[in-house]
Amino acid sequence: MPDALDAFNALPPAEAERDLLTCCASRAFAARIASLRPYADLKALLDAADAAVRELSWDDVLEALKAHPRIGERPDGDGREAAWSRREQSGVEDGLRAELAAGNRAYEDRFGHVYLVCATGLTGAELLAKLRDRLGNDERAERGAVRRELAAIARLRLSRLMEEGG
Repeated sequence: MPDALDAFNALPPAEAERDLLTCCASRAFAARIASLRPYADLKALLDAADAAVRELSWDDVLEALKAHPRIGERPDGDGREAAWSRREQSGVEDGLRAELAAGNRAYEDRFGHVYLVCATGLTGAELLAKLRDRLGNDERAERGAVRRELAAIARLRLSRLMEEGG
């Protein structure tokens, strides 16, 4: 991983931002993380990502959400981000897809954006339970939940980016 981090630190800004957009599809996030290079280690990179997500405007968060498929839907494409999404949602059982689709519609009607959750390691039943629970949130609580999930996904994907070597 140190070699991957060194390579990431040495990338031209535009290339670093391109890679970062696969981790969090907010241009503000990508620009911020790229501008803070070099990182001494993975922890420093992940800590910077957490801080960057907390500092995003809500419009920047919404920009990032547009790149995320609905939970239970299989993302198309063969790019890095689509492959990661398919892997992250691998715990969704086919029998729950209709319930997740209904929950997604209810969530989007209530909050106006896609339901975001870090799906890695969760079953479809767990994802559905989280969705139903979060439908009870008010706007402020839900925005906090979205930021926490976005940060978790960004951390996971940045770690993968460093594992895969960019």
